[in-house]
Amino acid sequence: MRILVTGAAGRLGGRLVEVLGDAHQVTGIDVDEVDITDFEATRAYIREVNPDMVLHPAAWTDVDGCAREPEKAIAINGFGTQHVALAAAEIDAAMLYISTNEVFQGQLRRPYLEYDTQAPTNAYGYSKLVGERALMSVNPRYYIVRTAWVFAHGGRNFIQAILGAAEAGKQLRVVTDEVANPTYNNDLADAIVQLIETERYGIYHFTNEGACSRYTFARYALDQAGYGEVNVQPISSSEWQRASVPPAYAAMSNLAGQTVGIRLRPWQEAVDAFLDAEGLKK
Repeated sequence: MRILVTGAAGRLGGRLVEVLGDAHQVTGIDVDEVDITDFEATRAYIREVNPDMVLHPAAWTDVDGCAREPEKAIAINGFGTQHVALAAAEIDAAMLYISTNEVFQGQLRRPYLEYDTQAPTNAYGYSKLVGERALMSVNPRYYIVRTAWVFAHGGRNFIQAILGAAEAGKQLRVVTDEVANPTYNNDLADAIVQLIETERYGIYHFTNEGACSRYTFARYALDQAGYGEVNVQPISSSEWQRASVPPAYAAMSNLAGQTVGIRLRPWQEAVDAFLDAEGLKK
């Protein structure tokens, strides 16, 4: 299968190029090659590559930046996705789009299912929802994969930030009232690879199993990395001022994935595997 992966310089896009390369003809692109906000350039490139499948993890994921510049967020995450989707539909290519748990309001108090009502509370979530609806409106052969709290090798993420602060002796303050699913980038990529082989189109929630607060996530990573003695001050989200307000409870359930035989391991096991691979597990 000929596969085009957008955002190939990013952690998820790069991982997808890597794991798909042995079995498929894969082309990875990033903003240096094609700016997805330019429809004609996007259309021309996709026509030239002529893929059977487009995987679209490219996005502006700076949630605070999106809050400060919401129109830019919609231009990239919303209409940029529409451009990719339209171009893919014109050549009869299926498409997979990476979305987020932040399309949900965060007030349900149970894990969100794939077809629960979306009501984003911030600009990032809204822009990703625009992308979801744009794809669904133009291409019936779509996969939408929502994920959350992704941590990956080779870049700055929540685990690395927490461990770096502990190593530097900084005071750690982490919120207790923001809950979601930590997700290992490698596990997410593996699940996506499995999904595109099924041709079972629709909406999926791919996160590692289980949910926790940011505080519990930080505490677990510290303990497993040998920083059990480091104190973490629990705080409320109101004490951590930022431009974007995330949904308070945006845990998701992978019900659709389970129906096609795709499950991700518990988040604690995923953190252990990440720390092991980084040489940080104690």
